[in-house]
Amino acid sequence: MTPSPFPVIRLKPKTSPKAVRFGAPWVYDNELVTDRRTKAIAPGTIALLEDAERAPLALVAVNPASRIMARVLDLDTSATIDRAWLTARLTRALALRTRLYDAPYYRLIHAEADGLPGVVIDRFGDTCVIQPNAAWAEVMLDDLAAATAEVTGARNILKNASGRARGLEGLDDASSVLIGAAPDAPVQVPMNGATYLADLTGGQKTGLFFDQRPNHAFAARLSQGARVLDVFSHVGGFSLAAMAAGAASALAVDGSEPALALAQGGADAMGLGEAFQTRRGDAFDVLTALGQEGAQFDVVICDPPAFAPSKKALEAGLRAYERTARLAAPLVAQGGYLGLCSCSHAADIDAFRRASLRGIGRGLHETGRSPQLIHTGGAGPDHPMHPQLAESGYLKALFFRL
Repeated sequence: MTPSPFPVIRLKPKTSPKAVRFGAPWVYDNELVTDRRTKAIAPGTIALLEDAERAPLALVAVNPASRIMARVLDLDTSATIDRAWLTARLTRALALRTRLYDAPYYRLIHAEADGLPGVVIDRFGDTCVIQPNAAWAEVMLDDLAAATAEVTGARNILKNASGRARGLEGLDDASSVLIGAAPDAPVQVPMNGATYLADLTGGQKTGLFFDQRPNHAFAARLSQGARVLDVFSHVGGFSLAAMAAGAASALAVDGSEPALALAQGGADAMGLGEAFQTRRGDAFDVLTALGQEGAQFDVVICDPPAFAPSKKALEAGLRAYERTARLAAPLVAQGGYLGLCSCSHAADIDAFRRASLRGIGRGLHETGRSPQLIHTGGAGPDHPMHPQLAESGYLKALFFRL
């Protein structure tokens, strides 16, 4: 047998190779033989993964500093992981997005589900924003940027280094311009008939959350002629879509002044005038105050940040989701609609649904009203789910009629 040109790492004897053979994209450090040699492998190195019997399994990207010590890149152990390999993966991903969307505004690469583990790329017309959240992608970043520009034709490629994932990989938080230039103003993004403003250098994550697109659209269908409350609104995701669909008014609530300024900028670009309002403050405080004011809305949407980003945070996170539902439900007018969302990896759909229903029940207990669950949503198809990775199906949206 010809020796591998790659360093070799090996599964422990008690670790079954079946998971990797059937498509599991991660191998944890406690599943591998970790001696002085393997621990000395530089983060981001491509290696050959073998089973305990020394049979080749896959080419993997290794990071001894991470709990996810090996990320599967290719089950073909003769593959060459280079710019051409990246180009092929990007081309395949682009083919799906161009079939789905008329305009170049979408998530181009959704990490493991698109065959580039730990990599997120969002496209905003002529600009692509890369989040290289794994060490191998950081090592190959120049090739990744060049391949992205080649495949998409985008003139500007930016690196966004924010987020918890890079810290877990031992990576820095230094964002930069890789190709071209950063836009000198927020980018206008058309979506669901609305106009959003995305700050690609100073905003949250890559600047806009494309994953909620189908849930924005569903909420918009409920909103014609309605009074809409959009809590944890970020740049106006639900409220601007509702206004585009004919809502009578919308109030966007968020704790971030820059995010609300972008929401207002989108509203101004749409010519919404005073029908669109913003209110800055802690979401729970604002929900409480609105309840004390006796405010009523026909559609209320709450799309908070991840209250349960890890298993350790699960119980506290579920209590926060329950509290959100309890405070929001009384603000919904008779026969109106309540949308509750979770982007927490650790809270599965059943746990989130139970917490939401407990909260609604507590919020409505003196009214005699009850909820109907009318729709369960997830992320859009530009955020495909990896069948062997539950974390890639992180987004949940529940819509109730009260």
